[in-house]
Amino acid sequence: MDAQDLEKLNDMLDNESDLREKIRDKINDLDKKTRIMVGILNKIHSTRTESIPALLDSVRPVLISCGETFEGLAELIPPHQFWRWKDMWCHSLRTAVFAATIIEYLTNHSLLSLKAAAETLGIKEEWRDRVTLSAEDYLHGLISLVNELSRLAVNTVTLGNFEEPLRISAFVKDLFAGFSMLNLKNDTLRRRFDSLKYDIKKIEEVVYDVSLRKLVPAGNTENGSSK
Repeated sequence: MDAQDLEKLNDMLDNESDLREKIRDKINDLDKKTRIMVGILNKIHSTRTESIPALLDSVRPVLISCGETFEGLAELIPPHQFWRWKDMWCHSLRTAVFAATIIEYLTNHSLLSLKAAAETLGIKEEWRDRVTLSAEDYLHGLISLVNELSRLAVNTVTLGNFEEPLRISAFVKDLFAGFSMLNLKNDTLRRRFDSLKYDIKKIEEVVYDVSLRKLVPAGNTENGSSK
């Protein structure tokens, strides 16, 4: 190997190392934002229903600011190299998806679609070869949503909201039915999906206890409780 080839290889290694450090700086920024969001959202388990909107309002600016970080990543990643670098930020991205989806659930009791989640996080379609929200990362975020809702089903009862577990149960079962129709070939995703059965069981136990004790108005059902 001649000196010219060695010099080119060294330049390539140096450039890749510099790029990795710049990407890591952006990811550290994203990590900070996701930690802030998760920290605030964890308070939903001790916050009464009437105070939830104000709590969510305090999270939204941080969620929206994630778009600036993703834009910075998109500027750094070379064209067509999404799959080469994505593992560096997938954990933080999944946490951001979780934050976006639980805010949507607590606001409207509805599911945030993949497209809407990407838009909420400020991830643009034209970046898809550099930074995008993959189906896998979106689904991981939804599984984290169900994990959190199973906790919430228990804690809302403690706070005197007996109808919320019924809404959570209907929502989670519908989501689980959708997951069941997917052909999940990713082992990690498959294992996490299988764990949802325990979350559903936990929620069902809460719903059963609430129903048995007649803590919800007569006529309310799991699929038809008022919002």
